[in-house]
Amino acid sequence: MKRKHPWRNTIVTLGFLVPVFAYVIYSSFQVSDFECTVCMDFEGRSVCRTVTGKTEVEGLRTAIDNACAHLSSGVTDTLRCQRTTPRSATCRPLG
Repeated sequence: MKRKHPWRNTIVTLGFLVPVFAYVIYSSFQVSDFECTVCMDFEGRSVCRTVTGKTEVEGLRTAIDNACAHLSSGVTDTLRCQRTTPRSATCRPLG
């Protein structure tokens, strides 16, 4: 038995994938507005991380999360680390 519309699956697949790829490419070109540096101390270890973010709050949160990912292991330690006050935290506008 011959399929009537063999191209239909291709069109449906492209109709789904093209917008997804377009969004990924568009979001990768989004320019960050702030650069934040956070230094964290947790259980005798310390690390500093610098990240960029669209907002100052987003930059600080991302920097804290990034630093805690290096300092802790497991969900409980990560949550405890993220609730710790940073030793230092600074943000500056870019551009």
